[in-house]
Order: sequence, then C-alpha cells, then structure tokens
Amino acid sequence: MLDIKFLRTEPETVKENIRKKFQEEKLPLVDQVIELDTKYRETKTHCDELRNQRNVISKQIGALMGQGKKDEAMQVKEQVAEINAELDRLEVSETELEAEIKKIMMVIPNIIDESVPIGKDDSENVERERFGEPFVPEFEVPYHVDIMENLHGIDIDSARKTSGNGFYYLCGDIARLHSAILSYARDFMIDRGFTYYIPPYMIRSEVVTGVMSFAEMEGMMYKIEGEDLYLIGTSEHSMIGKFIDTIIPEAELPKALTSYSPCFRKEVGAHGIEERGVYRIHQFEKQEMIVVCKPEDSMDWFNKLWNNTVDFFRTLDIPVRTLECCSGDLADLKVKSVDVEAWSPRQKKYFEVGSCSNLGDAQARRLGIRVKGADGKKYLAHTLNNTVVAPPRMLIAFLENNLNADGSVRIPQALRMYMGGKDVIK
Repeated sequence: MLDIKFLRTEPETVKENIRKKFQEEKLPLVDQVIELDTKYRETKTHCDELRNQRNVISKQIGALMGQGKKDEAMQVKEQVAEINAELDRLEVSETELEAEIKKIMMVIPNIIDESVPIGKDDSENVERERFGEPFVPEFEVPYHVDIMENLHGIDIDSARKTSGNGFYYLCGDIARLHSAILSYARDFMIDRGFTYYIPPYMIRSEVVTGVMSFAEMEGMMYKIEGEDLYLIGTSEHSMIGKFIDTIIPEAELPKALTSYSPCFRKEVGAHGIEERGVYRIHQFEKQEMIVVCKPEDSMDWFNKLWNNTVDFFRTLDIPVRTLECCSGDLADLKVKSVDVEAWSPRQKKYFEVGSCSNLGDAQARRLGIRVKGADGKKYLAHTLNNTVVAPPRMLIAFLENNLNADGSVRIPQALRMYMGGKDVIK
C-alpha cells in the first residue's frame, strides 16, 4: 500500500506506474482517492475545531454555575449539545471516508523498481543468468510420477479417493527423500546465518490482508469455516505477520529468518490442478526465507536471497536460471521479483521452483511494522521473501536431473547424511 502523502503529491507518478503494470482500469482510482482525501481532511479539521470549541465552552459552564448564573449555564450546555450532535455526524463521515480511502489504496499497486522490465504478462519475463549446464541424457526421461511409481514412492489414486485431485501419498525412499531435502534446506539456511522457525499454520484476516493483495487472497487462501482464520499458502504470511504492530530497534536489523511449513492453496485460476502430477497441487511443504531490514539495504538482501536458492540447487546438481518478472507479472505489493527456474531434461526447458520478492514498505505499512532509529525517529521497514525449496515440485527437477538409465536415482553428496548414507535409490 502506498503512502497517501506520496499519492497526494505525486499522482502522475502513481498513474504512470499503473500504466506500466497494464492496469488502466485502476487509473480513475487515483483521482477518486485524492477527492476523498480532500473531504476527509476537511472533515477531520472541522471535527478538531468543534472539539476545541466544545472544550472552551465547557469550561464556562462551571464558572457560570459558580456565579449562580444557572440560566446562562443551561444555554451554554445547549450549545455543547448542538456541538456534540454535529460531531457525532461528522465523526461517522470521517470514519467512513477513512475506510473508503484505505479500501481503494489497498488496490492501487506499489511503485515498481526502475530496473523492472516492462511487459504485459509472464510471457515477457526476462532471463537474466544461467547456472550449470542443461543436460539431456541419451535415454528417455519418464514423467515424474512414473519415476516415483517405479520406485514405489507415490500413490495418487488412493489420495484421490480420500481427498480428491491435487493430493498425493508419498512413501518409502521418495518420502524419505522429500524429508531429506527439507532437512538439508533447513541446515543450509542456518549455516548462512538465518534463524530457524516453525510458524503457526493459520493466520487471522488482518494478517492475510496485510501480506497479500485481494486478488491473490481469493485465488489462494482456504478459510476456516466459522472462524477468523485462514490456512497459510506459504510461511511468509505468518512470519511477516509475526511483526504486526511492532517497533523494531534499528540495531536489531536485519531480521534474517528461515521457516518450514506445510502450505495450502486453492490454486484457482487458469493453471488449475493437475489430474496426475505434483507440480500444481493443494498441499505441499516448503522452506522459506524472510528478511526485515532497513530500506537502504533491501536491494542488497534481494540479491542475496535469490543467490541462496541458486546455490542450494547447484549443490544438488540441478541446473537453474533466474528469470526477472516483468511489470505486468508482478503482484501489486511487489517492487521487484525474480523467479528461480530448474532445468527439466524431460521437457527440455526450465520451470519455476522458487520466487524471490522485494515488497518495499508495502507489507510494513499495512501491518504497522516500524523501525526506531538511533535518533529516535521511526520509519517503515522493508520486507522480502524467497523460496529456498518447495518439494514435491522440487522433486520433479531432482529426479529428472539425477535419474540413471536403469531407473535408479543418484543421491548427491550433500543429501546422503539425511538419507542414511544412501548414494542411490533403486
């Protein structure tokens, strides 16, 4: 969410940013907010004047009563009653105007970084860099579910009976591999100085609307019936929410955290749920990175975060590339975003396995996350998040890139201690 003062003084900058995101339908919202803001400030000023007037007049009542001027005192009381009635009316208007302004401001997109490429949708995202050589073996690489089934590691049919499409049972060495990857990811991030967390898996609506846009919320979140609770779609939600309405001493920054959680997503939209596969599903697990920092440090942290994911995948012998999200593909709260994509030998192309985002002060403004500087002044923090790893999607890349011709799967050195010393799954 933008600062109303910025929108008030730089309306054309806000409109140009909306055009860059190809959301022309939102252009009228800027003028609408300015008009409402003018009315709000006028109403607030009038309320303040009436309160001051009431205080001055109220002091006269006691003095008049003390002088025995009861009739005059009653007249003054009538004036106070009239002021109170006017105040009640104006305060309702003030509250309504404030709520309407906030509602619209929540929809106006954040100002994107000047380095973000301009494009309408994900088809215009820009490849930045490749790490590792993409390799296609001489033998045919089966579909990932077939690889898992050949290793007696997945049961989708039973999950469809118990839960429907978008769910799965993992078992045996594939289930162990899934857990091993998460354990390795946890230790990988701890070794890089991040504090490990296991957060709540449900959050209140005020946190949901603080960390994401309404459009994302509708397409992702599962609501707990009868309660003000939502299942998290990523641990970023509850980890950023941890700092709601807090003032962090500047000396304690940055907060570099890594968190594990299951994730739950509706996956409503064009992509939908796979009938047979684990790429797009309702339930998965993930290791996440979250940073809360000073504004001037956020871009440095942005680059550190996506590099962590690249380094993690390379230790598992998986080639990856970074893809910068264009303006039209950025969620409204994001300033800048880079996807990490892994190589698929079967498809002979890259696919997304993680996303790194700098949200500037948007989440901090919504949630009230402030920093107290050494000089005592307070300012909004910047927040960032990035995926370390999200199996079972990552399992697709892992299995395809470490598959042997006989159907067995190599276990890279980094994972063997988490797999009981095994160097291959047969």
